[in-house]
Amino acid sequence: MKSFPLCKALKQNSLFLSNLLLYNTFFSQFRLISMGFMTNKKQQNLEVWMRGPIADIPPLLQPVAHALLQAQEEIHLCMIDFPKEKLWIKRFGLASTAFHLQHIAGVLDRMATYARQEMLNEKQLQELAQEGKENTAISVKELLSKLDAQTMDFILQLRHTDSRELTAARGIGRKQIPTTLIGLLFHAAEHTQRHVGQLLVTVKAIKNNEIIKNTD
Repeated sequence: MKSFPLCKALKQNSLFLSNLLLYNTFFSQFRLISMGFMTNKKQQNLEVWMRGPIADIPPLLQPVAHALLQAQEEIHLCMIDFPKEKLWIKRFGLASTAFHLQHIAGVLDRMATYARQEMLNEKQLQELAQEGKENTAISVKELLSKLDAQTMDFILQLRHTDSRELTAARGIGRKQIPTTLIGLLFHAAEHTQRHVGQLLVTVKAIKNNEIIKNTD
């Protein structure tokens, strides 16, 4: 029986379509959660790791996915109504809000690259060099969109990670500093959580300072 070109294309791109569906499912679910539109109020009050396993993620990598999605939710909540002109303010000599958002996304990208046993390309190196450099043209929405996309890409990569290979050797950067696949993946999660904590303090300090100014 003769196959139509469209049918052939769909068959050839089944993996792509599957990934796209998963991406859209994750992202749509996240947007509903972050905007407070979840129908299950009991679940809405639970942290991500308490809501059950993330679909199609290997059991041993569930904590990584949970940590990243939890971080994503907390970042969006803390950035509500955050003014663009405050993105590069530094409090107590610490890093700016914009830096944390850039750096979290950048590290996720780099850890995923090393996990695939690839080297950073020119675009990634340029983005690394720009992290923390003040750019008043960038908006909160752009930073969050970049972070969302990178988080979802990382989770999709987790989906296709073979649990049997988690202890396989990996190298970091040009020096190929030795680590393992699971080391890279878990570092991505713990590093993200660490910077989210710093981000929350920075954002709160900036917002509280504005409240004090407005009440003087």
